[in-house]
Amino acid sequence: MMSAEADNHLFAHEKLRVWQDARVLIGKVYELTRKLPKSETFGLASQLNRAAVSVACNIAESSARTSAKDQAHFSQLAFSSLMENDCLITVCCDLGFALQENASSLRSLVRALSRQINSLRLAQLARSAPH
Repeated sequence: MMSAEADNHLFAHEKLRVWQDARVLIGKVYELTRKLPKSETFGLASQLNRAAVSVACNIAESSARTSAKDQAHFSQLAFSSLMENDCLITVCCDLGFALQENASSLRSLVRALSRQINSLRLAQLARSAPH
């Protein structure tokens, strides 16, 4: 049996594809927010960055919970933060701060992550249901 450190994964969440993809979202959101007007540093930029980081953090916290019901709760929080990102990306487009092509690419990633998080949450809820 291989140890967790041997495959460069110290913690369970690091093995999850959804967590790895959430980290990609963080990078792409930070790319977008670096291009926002300086007047949005403490507004849209800050909120977008925090929401993106929250997705990955809640997935990690979900994997650290011992009960499947608690895991599903944090997966739901990750999904909620993901939807906040989607809304904020749309707002950036509406205000002319983001190109539609960039937003479309980000929203495709959001869509893929939403499916992954929902699948994870449903599996967690199934494990928490009485048998």
